[in-house]
Amino acid sequence: MKRGDDSKLNCYSALIVVWHVVNFRQPGEDASGSKGQGPGQSNLTKQQNGFKITLKTLEDNLLSRLSSASGNFLGDTALVENLEITKQTAAEIEEKVQESKVTETKINEAREHYRPAAARASLLYFIMSDLHAIHPMYQFSLKAFSVVFQKAIERAPPDESLPQRLLNLIDSITFSVFQYTTRGLFECDKLTYTAQVTFQILLMSKEINTVELDFLLRYPAQTRVTSPVEFLSNHSWGGIKALSSMEEFRNLDRDIEGSAKRWKKFVESECPEKEKFPQEWKNKSALQRLCILRAVRPDRMSYAVRDFVEEKLGSKYVAGRSLDFATTFEESGPATPMFFILSPGVDPLKDVEKQGKKLGYTFNNRNFHNVSLGQGQEVVAEQALDLAAKEGHWVILQNIHLVAKWLSSLEKKLEQHSEGSHQDFRVFISAEPAPSPESHIIPQGILENSIKITSEAPTGMHANLHKALDNFNQDTLEMCTRENEFKSILFALCYFHAAVAERRKFGPQGWNRSYPFNTGDLTISVNVLYNYLEASTKVPYDDLRYLFGEIMYGGHITDDWDRRLCKTYLEEFIKPEMLEGEFLLAPGFPLPGNLDYNGYHQYIDDALPPESPYLYGLHPNAEIGFLTQTSEKLFRTMLEMQPRDTSVGEGGVGTRDETVKALLEEMLEKLMDEFNIAELMAKVEERTPYAVVAFQECERMNILTSEIKRSLKELDLGLKGELTMTSDMENLQNALFLDTVPESWIKRAYPSTASLGTWFADLLTRIKELEAWTGDFSLPSTVWLAGFFNPQSFLTAIMQSTARKNKWPLDKMTLQCDVTKKNREDFASPPREGAYVHGLFMEGARWDAQAGIIAEARLKELTPAMPVIFIKAIPADKQDIRSTYRCPVYKTRQRGPTYVWTFNLKTRENPSKWVLAGVALLLQI
Repeated sequence: MKRGDDSKLNCYSALIVVWHVVNFRQPGEDASGSKGQGPGQSNLTKQQNGFKITLKTLEDNLLSRLSSASGNFLGDTALVENLEITKQTAAEIEEKVQESKVTETKINEAREHYRPAAARASLLYFIMSDLHAIHPMYQFSLKAFSVVFQKAIERAPPDESLPQRLLNLIDSITFSVFQYTTRGLFECDKLTYTAQVTFQILLMSKEINTVELDFLLRYPAQTRVTSPVEFLSNHSWGGIKALSSMEEFRNLDRDIEGSAKRWKKFVESECPEKEKFPQEWKNKSALQRLCILRAVRPDRMSYAVRDFVEEKLGSKYVAGRSLDFATTFEESGPATPMFFILSPGVDPLKDVEKQGKKLGYTFNNRNFHNVSLGQGQEVVAEQALDLAAKEGHWVILQNIHLVAKWLSSLEKKLEQHSEGSHQDFRVFISAEPAPSPESHIIPQGILENSIKITSEAPTGMHANLHKALDNFNQDTLEMCTRENEFKSILFALCYFHAAVAERRKFGPQGWNRSYPFNTGDLTISVNVLYNYLEASTKVPYDDLRYLFGEIMYGGHITDDWDRRLCKTYLEEFIKPEMLEGEFLLAPGFPLPGNLDYNGYHQYIDDALPPESPYLYGLHPNAEIGFLTQTSEKLFRTMLEMQPRDTSVGEGGVGTRDETVKALLEEMLEKLMDEFNIAELMAKVEERTPYAVVAFQECERMNILTSEIKRSLKELDLGLKGELTMTSDMENLQNALFLDTVPESWIKRAYPSTASLGTWFADLLTRIKELEAWTGDFSLPSTVWLAGFFNPQSFLTAIMQSTARKNKWPLDKMTLQCDVTKKNREDFASPPREGAYVHGLFMEGARWDAQAGIIAEARLKELTPAMPVIFIKAIPADKQDIRSTYRCPVYKTRQRGPTYVWTFNLKTRENPSKWVLAGVALLLQI
């Protein structure tokens, strides 16, 4: 189970794991694995050592007597008898030694039968110890693993048949380790871990082809191909073409073109992973079918991988049932604390209190100590730990992430009490995970020795709406004199709370940044609602919306576009119309009438439509995009977790070093020379705003390309052995192998979410565009806005040029954006004023070129391309913003910090529809 970057500890631990299983025998099994009374391996070793000691003692005794004997020692009866006994014992021992040698041979043969179980355990340990690469909270020790391992062996059902006994052992070890590991993982990482276990088990047993697995994880799609069928995108067709070049998938591209109707039906089915593949492709192996599905329906891959795991390992690995707290508690002890990894809106410590009450540990009994860390509570916590360790009490330490400086003291204190404490002593710890690996502060020792448990909030509108309503009761509903208004606004607030909390699952299209909205925001908002309704005769809708949207919930929000979204939700949900007849909170979900508390819960169960993006004001494409990105992340993480020194099998691309070497040589060959800035400046007669932008872009491009060349040449020398490999060179090598953009390049480049292959092709295109522009410095007929490091500088240059020409003040100007009906090819020259720009895409909706307005997106068209846009500068007071949607423009789908500008786009619909749908223009997809 060797890995390139495993420490000696890991190699050593693997040996221990192997030793555990290989030396294990079922009670009563003899060397051959059948029942009998023969000695085990360890007993045999002890016995042989005992024989040697006995012989040595007898020899020493005999020599001592011989040396002290005088005269005729044959007359010394005791001496002669001792000699006789020694001779007899030596003969017996010799006979037993021969017997034990035979037994040892048999035991060694039997041990070999158990080696597969040892190999499985070793594999599982390595996968588990690699999980810290996903999240720093995922730390597991060998000591803890050994305990799980021993218990798994005890749980494995005995069997007379050795092969069956071995299967029982392997199954018990695998499932026990799986349960132990997954209860400490976040929901989003459980499938990654389970899939990694499945693929590694299948690789070990040589049941799957490494080249096919490599395709599934990397997806090395061919670029610059055009799909001949309308139901597959160019990116999907690139994957199909790459697959078709492999022997097992020969003619796949032809079959899809030839039987387009059958493939269209398959690709467009709701759950293609459950359907039969067309033609003879249905007879392909499970992994081969996954590879095809990865190309044609990337959004369904999470479900397809789950089905694959179920097929290969069994349904218990995908059931998703969490262990109840009482079962997990049995595994804890004075040396094994329980560590709760917190999620927003969840209080896992209720389970601890419930279990404590059952076993007689309560505040009233003074044997249950609950310390919330922060504000100088460290001393209180230490005193509670000392008392509890001595008396056998329970201690809860909440939010330890708030006391970073004290954590090393806590680690020592827990280590100190892990031995010699009262056997009933228990510690329960809770902490929030750090937002990034760099800010992670929980000591490794605490995490490794604890039983880690994650508890996450329920997902989906149904669960979140019930959960929001659970914060209140019948008394709450009856407390306000203006019952009808109070109940209606309270229910609308619950729906608003559920929508803003659950919307984050859609990534940047949901919220630009992630916010910790919590139940406190909701309960305080309801208190404010009560106070305002009691104090005024009319419902102060504007005041309430301001308080909820700008203070209660808005207090968390740091992004202006997210603030607009929050405000729009409240404008849609809380307005006078809500009390005037039927009022829809979402399509098919009217605001309920005047009901009692249980009636509202029942109404949610009866009336709420099934989970869909429509419930949040989003288009169904948002879910496809979110699922596709989830799948991409799953495969990217698994690719990074693959053993580093494995070389690809037959027909593959060779070893890691060979792959990297070929790639860096190709890159160095394709990179052009740097721009000669001095030479370019000499060409320019007048330094117009556009020329300044061109120079700035050339300078930035030079900085980036020189770093790429420098780092690649340095790595090349390192691989040849002419330079010592540094950590930076190793990081570059890993990035090239994993098809990710290296860190040192990212720092000098523009934001991008592309893989390295796509990113590099895009870089070469940018250089060509710059070369064309700096040839004579005349503005291109249409400008590729995405090709700039800093697109804002070009848009500002449009305003500067117009301002200079017309002698207008720059700070009183704005950009007007008119979407044309033409594409890039239709323009031969630039406009007299302003610029034509191309290369933008719309997410969340589409542009109707004929009508010249934003329209509802078509299903599965996630980011349709925009026609060419004419941008010109006008005085701000001449701007017409009637019937327009203020559409943000971002560089990438990450949105947030990649904001560029705001374009006003024509719309017939209410702009709030596009705000809730998260409509934006993107420069890259």
